[in-house]
Amino acid sequence: MKKLKRSSRLVEMTQYLLARPHTLISLTAFADRYQSAKSSISEDLAIIKEVFEEESIGELHTLAGAAGGVKFIPLMGEESALGIMEKICLKLEEPDRVLPGGYLYMTDMLGQPELLADVGRMFATAFSGKKIDVIMTVETKGISLAYATAACLNIPVVIVRRDNKVTEGSAVSINYVSGSTKRIQTMSLARRALKEHSNVLIIDDFMKAGGTVKGMMDLLYEFKAKVAGVGVFVESGEVELEERLLEDYISLAKLTAVDMKTKQTTVVPGNYFKD
Repeated sequence: MKKLKRSSRLVEMTQYLLARPHTLISLTAFADRYQSAKSSISEDLAIIKEVFEEESIGELHTLAGAAGGVKFIPLMGEESALGIMEKICLKLEEPDRVLPGGYLYMTDMLGQPELLADVGRMFATAFSGKKIDVIMTVETKGISLAYATAACLNIPVVIVRRDNKVTEGSAVSINYVSGSTKRIQTMSLARRALKEHSNVLIIDDFMKAGGTVKGMMDLLYEFKAKVAGVGVFVESGEVELEERLLEDYISLAKLTAVDMKTKQTTVVPGNYFKD
């Protein structure tokens, strides 16, 4: 590209980093791209690093040596995350969101790009220290959350189906018991979708007793894969502890009370903010 003024270079370099999270970019690559000396590039990166950290955008990691460079790690500060989730909780408490069975209507919210970007960064922050190869979710409402998180971690997504699709070839299918309804259901994953021994982050939109998540964990066992973590957008607090099928998970919001007669609900920030 053509040689840019420093101000323009800073803007373009920032955008370049934001679009390539968790990707190691060498100083040589930047120097060639902007036709500038490495010393100038280093000074620019120092400015970007300072702004990223001050504004809770993320961290810019520097790796020394011939094979080194810089890597952008998207993160969100707890204060910023809490402010965003408190607004989301108020939105979730709207009376017309209450559905039969104590569920919440969230489809409209899970289609909002800004909300998804924020939630993706929260999950990416929560699991930033984990080795993750792929994100798994079950169709359908968790898909947008999974892709938002994957965009921040720069890793692929695999989608578990309720029914095997002919276009996906051979698949592994299992039966699992829904934790809330106690019904036996089926989920499947194409054999080509996931490599054996992968480290998998499970993302889901809503969790009651955890039957669906437990089903995905059992499915991963068939692929000899490891569960690197579990993240849920909203968990139900109206489930007895002995009925919960898993303990180790991160929730961003918690539905603590539902009155079906008055359509009143109470939603508070989840355990993400308590650890």
